[in-house]
Amino acid sequence: MNRLACTEYVADLDAVCNLDLPWNDLKEKTVVVSGATGMIGAFFIDVLMRKNETAELGCNIFALGRSIEKARLRLPYFESRHFSFEEASVSSAGYRPTCSADFVLHLASSTHPRQYSSDPIGTIRANVDGLQNLLEFSADSGARLLFASSVEIYGQNRGDVERFDEQYCGNIDCNTLRACYNESKRLGEAMCQAYRSQRDVKAVIARIARVYGPTLLNDDSKALSQFMRRSLAGKDVVLKSEGTQRFSYLHVADVVSGLLYVMLLGLDGEAYNLADPESDIALKELAEHVAKNGGVNVAFDLPDAREAAGYSVATLALMDGSKARGLGWRARYDIDNGLRSTMEQMRKLDWAAMI
Repeated sequence: MNRLACTEYVADLDAVCNLDLPWNDLKEKTVVVSGATGMIGAFFIDVLMRKNETAELGCNIFALGRSIEKARLRLPYFESRHFSFEEASVSSAGYRPTCSADFVLHLASSTHPRQYSSDPIGTIRANVDGLQNLLEFSADSGARLLFASSVEIYGQNRGDVERFDEQYCGNIDCNTLRACYNESKRLGEAMCQAYRSQRDVKAVIARIARVYGPTLLNDDSKALSQFMRRSLAGKDVVLKSEGTQRFSYLHVADVVSGLLYVMLLGLDGEAYNLADPESDIALKELAEHVAKNGGVNVAFDLPDAREAAGYSVATLALMDGSKARGLGWRARYDIDNGLRSTMEQMRKLDWAAMI
């Protein structure tokens, strides 16, 4: 089933489209989205195209991705006059989108452990070179840029707080392979400030919790993704640690609504955590929730060295999302309902066969 034919998925889109946001700021404007075929990018584009359909927004989406074949499978809008796709790697030297823009979202990034360990250079380049290209483009276009950062920039909790707020400076060992992701996201944030100062770019930053949802790609190697993949296949969920790590999670619909609040209402130069306390959970509890939904059990197994090299070493990474809530943003899903809805939709969408 195409996800846009799934009633529950469309209801998620409509819930975002019906939010009290300054949608007219997007009317007949152009939004450039890198990472357009990814989990967040696809949902974000679905929301804007749905808003075009239901409210005659006339917002033009210029989507960027590395594969037009994948884009045709993930983004069914190639016949729409409000949608354009450009096949490109945003991290290529000197790359610029072949359009003008009012808003730019840099969502393109390696996002899971197997990518971090197998392509650390590409991970860094997407977060640094790709961002620089889009900051230069934003400077030339006069566009407002949103950089999708991550909870990973906080690293390990030093034990002095329960939750990370936006002023918290965590602990990251930069001399590791895994630091390719954390440190390049941190540098990306510093680059936004540099371009604000030197090139007058309007930029905002969203620090996103661990994300899940029905637009998840089926080759994703994050722990929760593997849990769901096995549970949906009727296999025991495999936990590759004791599961005492406690993290913040967020449904992709709530991530996208948060991005819209930050993009349209966030103060220039500010960073905003996107997280909700109702979706904080220990990894073992998360595995048990997913296993119960699929009628399977939880098993324990240690990862091999290559896979382990891509794992986060953080054991407590809870985020304080009150600053984003100050903009009016609220999460719609808690972790229980979000997982249940996601897995129900994945069954209908035959997720195992999806691109």
